[in-house]
Amino acid sequence: MSATEPKVFLIAETHIADGAGSLRDYLTAIRAHDWMSDAESDAEWLVEIAGRLCYRSWKPGMNANVTKVREGNRGYLGNVIAQRHGSVFEHASVSFIFHDVSRVFTHELVRHRVGVGISQESLRYVRLTDIPFWMPRAFRDDAEVTERGAALVRAMEEFQRHLADRFKLDDPAADFPMKKFITSAMRRFAPLGLATSILWTSNMRTLRHVIEQRTAAGAEEEIRLVFDEVASIVTTRYPAIFQDFTRSEAGEWLPAASKI
Repeated sequence: MSATEPKVFLIAETHIADGAGSLRDYLTAIRAHDWMSDAESDAEWLVEIAGRLCYRSWKPGMNANVTKVREGNRGYLGNVIAQRHGSVFEHASVSFIFHDVSRVFTHELVRHRVGVGISQESLRYVRLTDIPFWMPRAFRDDAEVTERGAALVRAMEEFQRHLADRFKLDDPAADFPMKKFITSAMRRFAPLGLATSILWTSNMRTLRHVIEQRTAAGAEEEIRLVFDEVASIVTTRYPAIFQDFTRSEAGEWLPAASKI
């Protein structure tokens, strides 16, 4: 058994395309070629593009109902947030790898199905040779509980190795379909607290919702820890999109507009 800590990696994010047939050509086609944004990121730029497209608010006069347009990305997105025009936030997305998180964590995370993409390490294919494990903080100060829990994990770890030996999974003659069949059965003798990896892609509308829900005081301990770090990353990287979020003394990330 190896002790682990959950880790957060931001590996991908929205980027605006350039070249032929991209945004600049569109703006030229609608006679708004001189429109510019001061967005700090492409994600915030894209959300602004979506909003301005909806109302044809690139500049005054393009929409007969609009005599003045709001300037500046932060102010524009602040107004979108205040108006709860949440659909435009769905165009921008981020991809995180959550590594050394438990399957307790991933079982809770996959409940958020709308606006996300998920790829998780498969224990049908990945055979366990050790069981990395994150010890809940509630148990860390209790030496007896910690040791007895660790002993249980070590016993399951030993049983994994026993099964691999018994079914000769390392024999050069063992074919992969048989390995997969046995490996799939072996995972039933692994704890839900087993550390794993999951790639999670979310649009910004969903991410705002998940951060609020999963940093709430009543949320599960590990998922609060992870999404506190996620919130710290995205509020710094996309300040206009998350401009209404503040962190309470209890570690809750609370938006001014809870539903957009």
